[in-house]
Amino acid sequence: MPPPSIDAVASSPSRALSLGFWLSWAVNAVVAVIVLGFFFSGLSDGSVSSYNMLLWLGVLCALALVVGGSLFLRRSGKVKAGLVVNLLLVVPALIFGLFFFVLILANPSWH
Repeated sequence: MPPPSIDAVASSPSRALSLGFWLSWAVNAVVAVIVLGFFFSGLSDGSVSSYNMLLWLGVLCALALVVGGSLFLRRSGKVKAGLVVNLLLVVPALIFGLFFFVLILANPSWH
């Protein structure tokens, strides 16, 4: 039996779901690294203090739940549920990134 063609493999839903999952998970990982960078930067300059530590811990826990929870769901065989969990963070992150991209291109005057 010959192997399936490249078009047949690329169009299978499991392959597309897996690709979508890993792409959205990569965006989530980048967002998590950026947030961790701001957190540690805030710790070093004192802007993250006991006053707002609970808020920061909530944000970091939510990020860990999204990134780790989606991996757990994928490992459990629930790729669609993992993708949905990933999209909870990916959609706002991409909208935020698009906003900054437009700001950079438009170069608005804030006077």
